[in-house]
Amino acid sequence: MVEKTISRRELLGASTFAGAAAVGVLSAPPVLAQAPTVIKMQTSWPASDIWMDFARQYIERVEKMSGGRIKFELLPAGAVVGAFQVLDAVNDGVIDAAHTVPVYWYGKHKAASLFGTGPVFGGSATTMLGWFHQGGGKDLYRELTQDIMGLNVYGFYGFPMPAQPFGWFKSPVASAAEVNGLKYRTVGLAADLMQNMGMSVAQLPGGEIVPAMERGVIDAFEFNNPSSDLRFGSQDVAKNYILSSYHQASESFEFLFNRDVFDDLPDDLKAILEYGVEAASTSNTALAMDHYSSDLQKLQVEHGVTVHRTPREILDAQLKAWDQIIPTLEADAFMKRVLDSQRAWVERVVFYELMNSADLALAYEHYFPGKLKL
Repeated sequence: MVEKTISRRELLGASTFAGAAAVGVLSAPPVLAQAPTVIKMQTSWPASDIWMDFARQYIERVEKMSGGRIKFELLPAGAVVGAFQVLDAVNDGVIDAAHTVPVYWYGKHKAASLFGTGPVFGGSATTMLGWFHQGGGKDLYRELTQDIMGLNVYGFYGFPMPAQPFGWFKSPVASAAEVNGLKYRTVGLAADLMQNMGMSVAQLPGGEIVPAMERGVIDAFEFNNPSSDLRFGSQDVAKNYILSSYHQASESFEFLFNRDVFDDLPDDLKAILEYGVEAASTSNTALAMDHYSSDLQKLQVEHGVTVHRTPREILDAQLKAWDQIIPTLEADAFMKRVLDSQRAWVERVVFYELMNSADLALAYEHYFPGKLKL
């Protein structure tokens, strides 16, 4: 037998290892993988629309940030309920969440449109998303949805949409007189605006627009952006695309959640759902700038669409129509508070924005002369 001297360090290390192993054998509980929380989210968009891609950007970020503890079942418009019925479905617990816009439930309370497609006052969509987050809009939205309407929902806002085109017309229009009498598709307070200008308005979800144009139900229409319009097949029913308008100059996505579903989550997952909207807002904006611009080129080059800007006379007529509509909205005390809050924000913030911003058209014309036809 050969004697071996064991050091104190070796002795302690061995005893510690043995003790830990013994404790592990005797007391370690079985490790059970926790099943992820599955959130059924329906959008208000057809399956092929680019806004489904925007919704996917949101759920991809949330699922990664949650470490897989949240999973989504993403559904297009009509999978469970119609595009305009998602608020009711979330409220009733038929679905857990929705990706939509507030103007789609304008029929329940006109104030919904003030959180997406109200009077422009001079603020861009970015300006008005800032109002929602920093100017009091979030508190007013909570008051409307929960105190006034008693809805069992939470809503978060993201992605400041570029101003929506005046839309698709079979022939160019140069004056307010030429739009008088047209049958036109839009939604929300924009419907009131266009009716004030003499149009007959049909409020239709996106998937029904082109078929309505083909059947002669409408003469002209707008939806939102070149990518959605291209995918709808707008270029097959009209060849004049008129950009720039005050009818829906600022809008953002609304991410709706059933309040019971949301409240049952731990605090970290609640935060991921809420602040994931802000993360998606940035990625949505980048995706929109890429696709909206390239699809506008595609409409012109590949489909023979002529792109115009809305004539100044029609823009002036839109502002005058808003001047007539605003007092009727302010007859409602809550809506007056919302409009007062928005005006105060825009007066202060847009003064800074306009005074500080460079003349982008001047710079663009300098480097790409002759492309702009203003």
